[in-house]
Amino acid sequence: MILCVRFHRYHHEGERGIEAALPALLGLIEDLSPVVQALPPDSALVDVRGAERYFGQDAAQIAAVLRVRALAHVGAGCAIGAAAGPMLARMAAHQAAPGTTLTVPDEERAVAEFLGPLPVAALPGVGAATARTLRSYGLGTVGRAAAVPLSTLQRVAGVRMGREVYEKAHGIDRTTVVPNASARSLAAERAFPHDELDQVRHRSALLSITEELGGRMRGEGQVCRSLTLTVRYADRSTTTRARTLREPTAHSAALIGAAYRIHDSLGLQRARVRALSLRAEGLTPAERATRQLTFDPVDDRARRVEAVADRARARFGAKAVVPGTLAVRRLASAVTRSHRETGR
Repeated sequence: MILCVRFHRYHHEGERGIEAALPALLGLIEDLSPVVQALPPDSALVDVRGAERYFGQDAAQIAAVLRVRALAHVGAGCAIGAAAGPMLARMAAHQAAPGTTLTVPDEERAVAEFLGPLPVAALPGVGAATARTLRSYGLGTVGRAAAVPLSTLQRVAGVRMGREVYEKAHGIDRTTVVPNASARSLAAERAFPHDELDQVRHRSALLSITEELGGRMRGEGQVCRSLTLTVRYADRSTTTRARTLREPTAHSAALIGAAYRIHDSLGLQRARVRALSLRAEGLTPAERATRQLTFDPVDDRARRVEAVADRARARFGAKAVVPGTLAVRRLASAVTRSHRETGR
């Protein structure tokens, strides 16, 4: 069986969220099964067929052990889906309530009963346009799509997409769990104390995140090739955008500029944002990366200041040196709290 584990924070400590804790959570999973595929920002696929034979437990029992370990070691709860393939496991995880395991038995009737009532848009790979087309022909649920011949779906949705919808609607899954290295990415998250509309606070959070990621990468002698921003909203839905950098870097100024551009492209002027997380992907050793030389004295000066700040943080702590914008905001927040406590 395959497990899809979706983590969520029960006890949020500090500013680190699930995405930042994902590598530690993956380590807990690997203690039970080495076949683990990370699905950032908050999920993972686990092939537990070998673990079932080794431990003499079924998938639901292994899922229960995993849930206890995640809560005890990281303070994270999880919703788990169990099925014969990755696709059904992921869909089951999205339907499972927090703290529970939803198992889809490897039987044709059970698969049909699980998939049938779901909207056709719930099938992985079926986008909004395809779902809209299918609904216009009365095929709005997976069950209805599964009830029509393959040739009909291909006439409606196209040859390739029609076959894809047909196979997925019948629970046919050709994917496998592909183990990947969680160390090839770093992530950090900032959660707001309340649903945040203020764009200035969004950018301050992004500045704090990129400073953290840049410092961690430079400390480990790594650079990243791309950034992925995940925005979590008040209704728990998320939006994810990725951007490839012009050159691999760990330079904070370059990371901040890229993060701001991704954020601006989302148009979040009226969005109620609960948390922002940023993931640096495609990590490679800094000595293997090439950098375009410039004659910009400002950039050279910024890199020298950055190196000095890194040494100060390494010696005196992460908060020894912070960007001026963040320092001013933290001071203002401290003054506001003081006034509230003293009643002035």
